[in-house]
Order: sequence, then structure tokens, then C-alpha cells
Amino acid sequence: MFIILINNLQSYLLRNELDMANISPLVTIIVFIFFFAAVVRMPFVFSVIATISGYVVFAVIQSSLVLLMFGSLSQVENHTINGYMLQTASAAVVFVIFWFAYRKGKGFTFDMEKLRFKLEDIVLTVLITIFLIGISVLLVYKNLWIDIMFFIVMSAFLLYYATKKEREDA
Repeated sequence: MFIILINNLQSYLLRNELDMANISPLVTIIVFIFFFAAVVRMPFVFSVIATISGYVVFAVIQSSLVLLMFGSLSQVENHTINGYMLQTASAAVVFVIFWFAYRKGKGFTFDMEKLRFKLEDIVLTVLITIFLIGISVLLVYKNLWIDIMFFIVMSAFLLYYATKKEREDA
């Protein structure tokens, strides 16, 4: 709850007080990476993968809902009630999808004690850094189709990589 409170506070300050809405998601991602690494005790690379994967999947779902429900992002930005409807619909869809996946026994069980820095891990870290920079740029332009395509490609890559790593470690 404390981490959620911190993220909500930084999001509010960056979006409303400092008019820096485009970097708020980046700060949120960084806070969660450090939370997973420090509190949950996940190795840093796995905390980065888990955070970015979760964010990207959520972004795909929410961007798709914006298109399906409102047609454009401006409809959400111009009407506060639409923002609340979007958040509620996003939460419901994410809850149903992940509840169903949990019931089917799907998910990741990373071995938290193993971490090998190889060339592969360095390349992954560089790609994730590029993703973080890319998402900040995309959020400035507010083009939903490009956002959705970027998020789908990134989530497919991260989910493929995470699944591959889990199979290798098993």
C-alpha cells in the first residue's frame, strides 16, 4: 500500500503540479523496479522484466479500450467521467484476464536465487532502456495506433523472453 501511495503522489505531482505527464509512467516503472528488487528481493533483471511486462500488457489493454470505448484519447482527456470509466473498465478486464490465467495455472515462477549476467542480459537491459525512452516519446505524440503496435511488439518480445528464460531455468 505504501508503494501505491508513493506512486499516486508522484503521479499527481508530475501530472498536475509540474505539468510533466509524459515522464510520470517512467517514474512509476522505476519505482516498481526498485520495489521488486529491494522489498520482494527479486534479482534486478527479473524485477525489470516483471515490471516492464506488466506495464506493457496493461498499456495494450488500456490503449485498446480507449479505441473501442471512446475512439480517441482526446475523448478521455476532455471528459473526466470518461477517464473514470476507462480506469474501471481497464481494472475489470485486467482482473478477469489474470484471474482466468491464475485459475489455469499460467504465470511465471522465476527462481529468485539464480541470476547470470551474460551478453544476453546486457542486450535485454539495453532493449528495456530503449523501451523506457520510447514509451516517453510515444506518450508525447498520443497516437493510439502507434502506441498499441509498440506495446504489442514489446509485450510479445518480453513474454517470449520471460517464457524462454523460465524454461531454461526449470
